[in-house]
Amino acid sequence: METKLYLRKQITLFKRIIISLLVISGYSCESFVEVNSPSGQLSTEAVFEDKGTANAAVSNIYASLRDSGMLTGNSVSITTKMGAYTDELNFYGISSGTTLNFYNNTLLPTNPQVVSWWKTAYSQIYAANSVIQGVTASATLATTDKNQFIGEALFIRSLLHFYLLNLYGDVPYVTATNYKQNTTIGRSSTNLLYSKIIEDLQTSHALLPESYLSADRTRANKAVAMALLARVYLYSKAWAEAANAASYLLNNTATYKWENDLNKIFLKGSTVTIWQYKPGVEGQNSAEGGSMILLTGPPADVALNPNFVNAFEIGDQRRQKWIGSVSKGTSTWYFAAKYKVKLKTATSTEYSIIFRLAEQYLIRAEARAQQGDLIGAKEDLNKIRQNAGLGNTPAVSQQEILEAVIRERRFELFTESAHRFFDLKRTGQLDSQLTGVKNGWNSTDNLLPVPESELTLNPNLLPQNLGY
Repeated sequence: METKLYLRKQITLFKRIIISLLVISGYSCESFVEVNSPSGQLSTEAVFEDKGTANAAVSNIYASLRDSGMLTGNSVSITTKMGAYTDELNFYGISSGTTLNFYNNTLLPTNPQVVSWWKTAYSQIYAANSVIQGVTASATLATTDKNQFIGEALFIRSLLHFYLLNLYGDVPYVTATNYKQNTTIGRSSTNLLYSKIIEDLQTSHALLPESYLSADRTRANKAVAMALLARVYLYSKAWAEAANAASYLLNNTATYKWENDLNKIFLKGSTVTIWQYKPGVEGQNSAEGGSMILLTGPPADVALNPNFVNAFEIGDQRRQKWIGSVSKGTSTWYFAAKYKVKLKTATSTEYSIIFRLAEQYLIRAEARAQQGDLIGAKEDLNKIRQNAGLGNTPAVSQQEILEAVIRERRFELFTESAHRFFDLKRTGQLDSQLTGVKNGWNSTDNLLPVPESELTLNPNLLPQNLGY
């Protein structure tokens, strides 16, 4: 019964996506929710015979990424929860809130957020797979359109599997739309997962065009696929490939122009943006600004850890321009102010940026240092430091430079999709940095628990991650 209910929910979710795009396209869809649509009505397959509806199907997956799941940027995203999980954010909210369990490192396999991230990600993966299947089978779409839509869906599929892997460990890599098969699939090893993600991204890069579909950089192109590929290569310790992938973007100075003004980096038209979410309604701004900016104190949920704020080097302009504060009485709380707008404005001025150029410099710096190119590594690292108003790094040895890169990532990429947690994890520093700093921290906290409900539905996901 539970398995049937789970499958029904998957079917319903995708049909809602299809219904949304049909409404946009002007089709009648009152009976589209029926499992077997009467003869003559638009079928799911017919959606992918028309460029407009196929494009809307892809657009709706981007909207789902923006509005639900782990990558939204709002208070239920990994930006907030994993920031509290590590040493980036402190928690000030009510004891019944889900953030408290992240902050105290007392997660259970029934935690609503842990469950939601898993289920939403696999639902979005299912939608991406449905696009791949439908577009591939289409007899009418032009080849260029097929390549665009399949390339985008492959990018989305690899993006979500990447985050699932780094949060939950070995997870299923789902590439099909067969419901029964998907609910019995077992976990893949980390090495196999990275191999599949890389394969998807390489194919995505080959299919996608050089140019964006629109000037706002909200849909994937070759550079977006390559930005994620550079990160994946870094995480999988493919140093040469990581450096080359990052160089692909950094050498494209016609499209991606370095921005020296820290206050302009997170504007919607920033020239260092590689990929971003467009708000659902004109006048809305970034989810990060809405959830992070404090207007009064005390905070209702989270605020920056004062130890993090005090760890910036003297003269670091990121401390001055990317961190704000509010006070009440003798108490002061700090918040991330990369995004400047919390509320709606007449015209949207800030979108949620997912990939930006600075990360590519830091990826290449680390990859170069790992290969022994210390001069090149320092050049990339100093590019970031100089933009923050700091002098060149004093690091000399390979180990010193690698440590300097991770330290620079902490101050450049804070409150951006859980970079701090992932960096400490992939470099083996979670225990050394968080033991004694975080209440309840255990070495098994390097992974989130697999949702208990998923283990019940699919015993092939067993055993549960250690510590849960």
